[in-house]
Amino acid sequence: MGIKESIKELLREADLYKKHGLLDEARGKYTEAEQKIRENDRIQNKEKVLKGIAKKIRLLDSDTQRVEKGPLSPELSEKAQDLIQNLFSFSKSDSKEEAVLEGAIALAKFGQFERALGEFNKLIDKESHRVVAAKNVLRCHIQLNSEDAAADQYEDWVSKGDFLPVQLEKVRLFLVEILKSKGIQRDLTSVSIKEEPVQEPEEEEDFIDISSIGIYFNFGPAKGKVVEFDVNFQSGNMLSLIISKNDAKTIEPMQEGDALKDLQFYSPIAMFNGSGIVSAKSQIKSGPKQGDFCLDIKITSK
Repeated sequence: MGIKESIKELLREADLYKKHGLLDEARGKYTEAEQKIRENDRIQNKEKVLKGIAKKIRLLDSDTQRVEKGPLSPELSEKAQDLIQNLFSFSKSDSKEEAVLEGAIALAKFGQFERALGEFNKLIDKESHRVVAAKNVLRCHIQLNSEDAAADQYEDWVSKGDFLPVQLEKVRLFLVEILKSKGIQRDLTSVSIKEEPVQEPEEEEDFIDISSIGIYFNFGPAKGKVVEFDVNFQSGNMLSLIISKNDAKTIEPMQEGDALKDLQFYSPIAMFNGSGIVSAKSQIKSGPKQGDFCLDIKITSK
């Protein structure tokens, strides 16, 4: 895709986001297009185009202020949810299942948990994505403060018998660790695994589950400290954190593309150090997590 086509695509996406009320996301696309234009001297009527985009951003900022002062909206419209699902997935794979997975994660990141649950459940029948989909179903229940629903869902999977024993054990250990981190003790049915090797379907999971991450801050109110955050959703080496609006000042200086060093990753089986980059940061505008922030961190080394 050439530079002109790339800029047109960014502006098209920005207009779509604005149309559906996704103002922060629209502003991000306008800003990205603006930067590309500034960096390219071959754009015709460059200053005129930049002035046009600047005007769009000013109008967008005015809309944002009105929205923030207006009444709370519990859920995005179905069209807005469709837009998020289609445009906020970051998979470059041709796999239909992978597209569904990452579209569902995008919905969950924006607080649209009920819709996300439906999308994740579509993948339970797909052996290659069953475990990762199941874990994200449980994450949605946890985000809805429904620990009992998460445990009941696991037991339902046990009773139906669709999962291989080795798959169920992965899911059980994952849920046990989440409940333990919340101070909840729950006896979950353990399915015995036969000693003879079982032909297990190839899973898309290629990265260890990260339950929480410690970020060393060399700026802001937490300067000189390591602050630990729960990992709310994960797809491979991409971690999504839901940061409470009460902690907004802690991450306020963070910008997309910032390099993060001396990260501490905590998993159910180990703790290790590594680095990453801020892939995205946005405020959730609706749903049960309205006002909170979604921070995406891509692990670059471990």
